Amino acid sequence: MDKSTIIGVIGAGTMGSGIAQVAAQAGHAVVLFDARKEAVDKAIAGLAKTMDKLVEKGKLTADAAKALLGRIAPAHDLKQLAGCGLVIEAIIEDLGIKKKLFADLEALIAADAVLATNTSSLSVTAIAAACKKPERVIGLHFFNPAPLLPLVEVVPGLASGTELAARSSQLMALWNKTPVICKDTPGFIVNRVARPFYGEAIRIFEEGIADMATIDHAMKTVGGFKMGPFELMDLIGNDTNFTVTKTVWESFFYDPRYRPSFTQQRQVEAGWLGRKTGRGYYAYADGAIQPTPSGNAQVHADICWRVLVMLINEAAEALHMGIASREDIDMAMTKGVNYPKGLLKWADEKGLANCLSTLERLQAEYGEDRYRPSPLLRRSVRESKTFY
Repeated sequence: MDKSTIIGVIGAGTMGSGIAQVAAQAGHAVVLFDARKEAVDKAIAGLAKTMDKLVEKGKLTADAAKALLGRIAPAHDLKQLAGCGLVIEAIIEDLGIKKKLFADLEALIAADAVLATNTSSLSVTAIAAACKKPERVIGLHFFNPAPLLPLVEVVPGLASGTELAARSSQLMALWNKTPVICKDTPGFIVNRVARPFYGEAIRIFEEGIADMATIDHAMKTVGGFKMGPFELMDLIGNDTNFTVTKTVWESFFYDPRYRPSFTQQRQVEAGWLGRKTGRGYYAYADGAIQPTPSGNAQVHADICWRVLVMLINEAAEALHMGIASREDIDMAMTKGVNYPKGLLKWADEKGLANCLSTLERLQAEYGEDRYRPSPLLRRSVRESKTFY
């Protein structure tokens, strides 16, 4: 796979059109397909507007923008992807639909072409099982917006070829992306490790310890996060965030660490999905008055530490289970979701014994496995080791 490889992208929504832009920027000819003709036309028009903005800002020359757009060809028939050497799907998160698509694609493309899924929560292995040659299937999980966020999680399935992850990582690096290789487990790195950022914040709210505005304020001012958890859930969409949490929870056989909340379920049921509906945890209508945070510096520090230690524990557990290297786990959280620090490095700074004692106190107080410390954290404290 090099610049001469024709890239197929299936799904002309925000993610698919973003991936198409990234591939075209890297010099590839791109074929963009969607089952809905109007979606492809809309995506091409949207990319043209994006190019105009980049030219206005001086980030691209007019000639470069025109050339980039010229490398993206709309397709209205799946057969038009026959000449692609790599096809990336970015369609609905439905296992049955993805498997049928991959089976159909395999009958069209060359025997040595690679099939990639942009799934964020489904099993790459399960998707690949629909193919006669599952060894050519890989997960390439981009983050939204794909042209701006550098991280790509490279996820080999159980049957993926032994060199495919390395080849895919090399290609992503050529696309000016930051690839991290991780096991095919629920949520991969980011969507697994990040669950407590949302779940523990909601738990603190449900217990009446602090309101949403105060929790968001604490995570930003004390923790240095760019957005608070409630602000971020409203930006992502509460329906999307709730679905990912529920999928990860179910995929881990209902492990209480990932249990969804009634609070977010009610938001979804009410249609309060966030910015896209004008109301979520906060109101977004013109003239809406936003709540102000309360509490003192100690309250803010305590709230932030409780969420942070849960994130650290999840990162430690991912390392313990060999999901990825310590460097890739930390890289994923800083490059994929803009965390201010890698969680494992952060744990070393805070002191692993301090992290462990906090988790043990929470587990003793609540009597829930939700707060069980990672065995790696326990072992590291016992052996006076750090993660780095």
